[in-house]
Amino acid sequence: MAPSKKITINPLSRIEGHGKVTIHLDENGDVCESRFHVTQFRGYERFCQGRPFEEMPVLTQRICGICPVSHQLASAKACDAILGVVVPPTARRLRELLHMGQFIQSHALHFFHLASPDLLLGWDADPGRRNVVGLMAAFPDLAMKGIRLRKFGQEIIKALGGKKIHPAFAVPGGVMNPLKDEDRGNLLSGFSDAYASTHAALGIVKEWLGAHGDEVAQFANFPSIYAGLVDEKGCPALYDGNMRMRGHDGGILAEFEPAQYLGFIAEHVEPWSYLKFPVFKPLGYPTGCYRVGPLGRLNVVDAMGTFQAQAAFDDYRQRTANGLKGGSLFFHYARLIELLYCLEKAETLLEDERICGRDIRISSNPAHREGVGVIEAPRGTLIHHYRVDKYGILEAVNLIVATGHNNLAMNRSVDLVARACIRGGEVREGMLNRIEGAIRCYDPCLSCSTHAVGQMPLVIDIFSSTGARVKTLGST
Repeated sequence: MAPSKKITINPLSRIEGHGKVTIHLDENGDVCESRFHVTQFRGYERFCQGRPFEEMPVLTQRICGICPVSHQLASAKACDAILGVVVPPTARRLRELLHMGQFIQSHALHFFHLASPDLLLGWDADPGRRNVVGLMAAFPDLAMKGIRLRKFGQEIIKALGGKKIHPAFAVPGGVMNPLKDEDRGNLLSGFSDAYASTHAALGIVKEWLGAHGDEVAQFANFPSIYAGLVDEKGCPALYDGNMRMRGHDGGILAEFEPAQYLGFIAEHVEPWSYLKFPVFKPLGYPTGCYRVGPLGRLNVVDAMGTFQAQAAFDDYRQRTANGLKGGSLFFHYARLIELLYCLEKAETLLEDERICGRDIRISSNPAHREGVGVIEAPRGTLIHHYRVDKYGILEAVNLIVATGHNNLAMNRSVDLVARACIRGGEVREGMLNRIEGAIRCYDPCLSCSTHAVGQMPLVIDIFSSTGARVKTLGST
């Protein structure tokens, strides 16, 4: 049956980057198909070819102003692999500390600025006030907690890399400079307030989830595979670990060294999105749908490994024991548990005086033609894979970012929420916001996600001042 009406949500709000949703209704006004489209094209995988591999930590962090640290670290790890070196212990500690700062600022930004307006002001609130400005007017104390918490994460980044965005720090073989004793002391003084703000946010999420149990159970709740890095004890390994893929029933489907990812992850393309669709290779597309990020990580780990995060994780497991671990709204809950974890890890790193050591970099000539660097970015697993010639010049680049891993899951979430909200052709603004909210659960970074054209045609139309098309570049 051919669709009789199409609804387009464009642009999507309160996400990073540009995307849209199209919803097709049948002749009865019910949803027959919904799609999440990523509409921007970047091209990093292509234009980085021909560059010296040492430039990649600086080049790739320019992919995004929200995720620069994540790309810098994944890139530096890939470069370490090409050099065939293990960075000095102090350099690793400093990289991990930078990584924790990134998680703290990113998770705080998403919850307080992007997600909480839906939860605290309501899905159906006036769009003119359903934003961070409206949140500040209604909950000024909470909004200030969010601002201070994000600032604290950014101060960690600045203390190491000289600035809060696009820091110059991680390089092949280590880091650029040591941490000053004075900066270490200043950062240690900020944890008390950061913990208080995180616990306040965690209390809000738990209260909201408890008060909206029916909605939580229905909102984009579906079984999937979950993926994330774990250490030898099954705890989160945000900087370095094995990749674990766990089924919805709790069984471990695979656990492997990240450099072996091509044996377990395949990339599918569709003609209606610039964003690729990674899937669990043994199951293929679309059965091999998996989710990464906070929800994925909490569903693959056995424990958290830090005191406060473990207590929150135990409570999370009780709340998700009845089949809710596939509920997309639990991303918000999981994100705040991770925030606690990252604060504890950062504090532990800073309490160790060795963090101010001076042995921070090792030099070497390239030893390998390929290097894979994998970390857990705030939004999920981030893969940088480089191949170089004998001179260290890049011949091939493959990037799989968290938003890409989640692409198939985001499309399923959009479709489920659209089918639940839109019936008989009735469409209200609050319904459409719920559909956007399904995407916001994943905190996608669309600027990070699209780097190769795949099979989607890139067509450029050139028009004259009168509006007439004078030339078309590319082909359909």
